[in-house]
Formats: sequence, C-alpha cells, structure tokens
Amino acid sequence: MADTFKALMVTKTDDGQSVDLKDITDAELMEGDVTVAVSHSTVNYKDGLAITGSAPILRASPMIPGIDFSGEVVSSEHADWKPGDQVVLNGFGVGEGHSGGYAQRARVNGDWLVKRPSAFSDADAMAIGTAGYTAMLCVLALEKHGIGPKDGDILVTGANGGVGSVAIALLAKLGYRPVASTGRPEEADYLKGLGAVDVIDRQEFAEAGRPLGKERWAGAVDSVGSTTLANVIAQTKYGGTVAACGLAGGMDLPATVYPFILRGITLAGIDSVMAPRGIREEAWSRLAKDLDLDKLNAMTTITGLGGVEAAAADIMAGKIRGRLVVDVSA
Repeated sequence: MADTFKALMVTKTDDGQSVDLKDITDAELMEGDVTVAVSHSTVNYKDGLAITGSAPILRASPMIPGIDFSGEVVSSEHADWKPGDQVVLNGFGVGEGHSGGYAQRARVNGDWLVKRPSAFSDADAMAIGTAGYTAMLCVLALEKHGIGPKDGDILVTGANGGVGSVAIALLAKLGYRPVASTGRPEEADYLKGLGAVDVIDRQEFAEAGRPLGKERWAGAVDSVGSTTLANVIAQTKYGGTVAACGLAGGMDLPATVYPFILRGITLAGIDSVMAPRGIREEAWSRLAKDLDLDKLNAMTTITGLGGVEAAAADIMAGKIRGRLVVDVSA
C-alpha cells in the first residue's frame, strides 16, 4: 500500500466549496519533476481568498491550496536539484492551478524552486514567504530607482499585513525612515517595534484626494491599491518611486497623470508570481543579509494544517498581524 500523508483539500460543490483535511498519496499530486517533503507553508491574502472562496482563485478541483512552501527534495528528475536539497517555492500558480503547500509533500516543476538560504530555517523561510519576498522586491525597486535613506520618509501602506510588516523591518535595517499606514492604531507599538518612525491612520488615504497633494514621501510600498494608491502617488515627492504590489483595497486606480508628468514619479509594478529565478535569488540573498530575524520572529505566529481554515477567515477580515506560518506536520 502506498504511503499516505496529510493534505488540506478544497473541493468545489454545488453550493460553493468544501475544505477537508485528508490522507492522500503521491499519485494524487500533480505532474512535476521534483518531489519535496514539505516542512512549512504560510497563509497569505491570496490563500485566504482560495480557502474562503471569496474569489475564484482555484482553477481546478479538488485542489491543495498554499502558494508557498519550504522543505527538502526527496526525488528529482531536474538537473538543478538532488535529494537533500533545501528549497523554497513562491508563486508560479502553485496553490491555484497546481497542488500547493498545504500538504506534507508537493510535486512541482524544478524551475519554480530556489535554494533556501542557509541563514534561514524552513520556518523562517515561510515566516518570510511570498509576503516577505514581495516586500524585498519592493525595496529593491526603490533602490534601483535611486531612492536612498537620505531622501526622506518611505510610506508603507497595509502596514500590519505580511508585506507591510516585513517592508518596515527591511527599510529600518537599511537606514530608511518607514512610516506605517494602518487601520489598527492599537498596533502602533508593534509597528514601531519593527522600525516604523511614525504610524498614521489609513483613513488619510481612503477618500478621493487632489490630483497633486503636498509632497510627503520619497517613496512608498503599497499593497492596498485603489484610492489609497492614487493618494500616495499624488503625495510623493519629485522624482520619487512607489512600488505597487497589491490590491487589498481594490484593483482600480482613480489617479491622474499629473504626478508622473509634473513630478517625474515612477510607479514600479511588483510581480512576485512569475518573476524569473535570477530576481528571486537576488531577493532571497538580500533577505538573508538584510532581514533582522528577531523582528521576523516578533511578527510571526505558527499554526498547523488544522488551523488554516480559521486563519484564512481571519486574514480576509483583516485580523492577522504580520506573518502566519503553517507547520504541516502539526
């Protein structure tokens, strides 16, 4: 009889979908040339959409969600990987159209994997996860557009979330002055502990503003989108850069061209899902160098596969602070 392992499966039903923790075998995984013994995964906003059915994220049924995982290669037909290699996966449609990280084993395309930096444990790597890796891509974008610590404050919207929390920690470590925008003022001490120099109410950005506002930000990391992003752009200083990586507030952008043609603003789009391996390796290398592990631990909570469904509901309700790691063996 084939060995079984635990997996969280989402199955479409006539009246929605069901979420069940099941025992499955390798035969029920999708095609791929590398099989990984998964150690940890995480809960991101996109995972919340998939588990709760709030958006049609899942492209097959049944499906194992989980857009991230870390673990050890157990078998490989891919030239770059061999048994024993420690790897991380983020994105590439895993957990959406291909079986994901909410299982104790995963079979994937080896081109989607990167080596886990030795500075991190599997749990650390998933405390970072797609959210932290995306935050690093945002910081790299600011750097590549010439925005340095001496240029002024960097606004971080959605600051209590995973991207925002890691972005603040990274920016602070690199000598920037991150300003946190949040709808939860009671979390001010947490955000300042990560390195925020100030905490402001997200309502400042929630209503339609002027096409050009007072110049406040040398740059920004935005995971909210919509009116928030439009207001952030309008308040960015001459020559500044806004790294846009999310749409928690909506996918529209009710802005004008004024900030771009009158202030030379750059809007840098950040794609974490299909970024090529070279960019991923740069981001993970920099995370190993520039992320304070004590701050990472301070923003991290751990649950097991059995806690994922409740966590998904919480992340959709905006109740999750920082990063939520899933120990798939628990």
